[in-house]
Amino acid sequence: MKIHRIIDDIYRLSTNIEDNTYLFEGIWPIPHGISINGYLIKGEKNVIIDLTQNIFDFPREITHQMEGVALGIEDIDIIVMNHMEPDHSGWLREFCAKNSKAVIYCTKKAIPLLQAFSAVPPERAIAITDGMVLEIGDYELQFFDTPNIHWPETMMTYERKRGILFSCDAFGSYGSIDEHAIFDDQISQEKHQFFENEALRYYANIVATFSAFVVKGLDKLQGLDIKVICPSHGIIWRENPAVIIEHYRRYASYSKGPAEREVTVVWSSMYGNTKQVLNMVIEVLRKRNIPVHIFQVPKDEIGYILASAWKSAGLIFGMPTYEYKMFPPMAHTIEEMMVKKVTNKKVFRFGSYGWVGGAQRDFEAKTEKSGWDILGHYEWQGAPTEEDQQAVREALESYCDTLIEFTK
Repeated sequence: MKIHRIIDDIYRLSTNIEDNTYLFEGIWPIPHGISINGYLIKGEKNVIIDLTQNIFDFPREITHQMEGVALGIEDIDIIVMNHMEPDHSGWLREFCAKNSKAVIYCTKKAIPLLQAFSAVPPERAIAITDGMVLEIGDYELQFFDTPNIHWPETMMTYERKRGILFSCDAFGSYGSIDEHAIFDDQISQEKHQFFENEALRYYANIVATFSAFVVKGLDKLQGLDIKVICPSHGIIWRENPAVIIEHYRRYASYSKGPAEREVTVVWSSMYGNTKQVLNMVIEVLRKRNIPVHIFQVPKDEIGYILASAWKSAGLIFGMPTYEYKMFPPMAHTIEEMMVKKVTNKKVFRFGSYGWVGGAQRDFEAKTEKSGWDILGHYEWQGAPTEEDQQAVREALESYCDTLIEFTK
């Protein structure tokens, strides 16, 4: 990729992770890749805002991009580290070994991480204070402490004269970036929909646990005249940055509920007895004009399930009893939902058992503090009879009535 000018002497430095076997954070599949963006200000003092990960020869690629504006590593005077996670700071150790003069601006909580992750002594850093302004020639950088979006030491940087927000992980998304379409006004409506879907999945996987802090961060930034948003993952928003701000505010609001009038159905079946009811469940929901998203565990990937569950006001789980407890792959899925604080949902469960039940007791015990409203459940022994099918149908009709009322 090449360096891209954003405005004046402010540039984007970027690489794409495009290895479809790579797991982001060691957990999340990224079949469509992801960009890692840093930014460069060339001026009286040269500033780099966030770096890159030390994988796939990315440092060499970013160095090559910097050469496009006649700068090398040794020419950088200031390093702004908005966030110390290694996808942004992985290059810092090597960078500081080659550049002994650059001063690092970061939060107070980030300073110990400079040494821990990158062997960079704290003497090289200046701890910002919230709202602090750094004037560099024609540029004014204002730093905002935005903790837990999504690490405790996270901050954002705002260039005041041009209204550019360098937001790091906030307002980010999965998805590789086409070198010829890095701005929101350069991509098609179809591509916008792609990035909205990937932004939701990114939010649900990476940021959702900290939604209360997202709201606080958005409120803090509300008074700024933001003309451009430059995230560390995803496209740059220069035509209508309000779009991605609104997306993130909406995503954060789902934690309080209600979310969208949709249902995420997650099902498992050992020998097909629980599965026999699945089609009827889907039929009832669709006849009530409720969009339904269907996932099977352990077949479907948890990152996609989390994104759908986060957006849906309703959750329905179909699972059998396994050794007196929940079917283990389903138990894992529900545990992940608890970690990501998928809350304020209307919930129903159905499933088969063999010798004896137990999944429902286990389910209720493990979701006791979930914030879920469990509207009902239905279990049967062995294969479902016509009476079982009818009982589930009637329970689901009542479930739909409550869900519709909840999402009015």
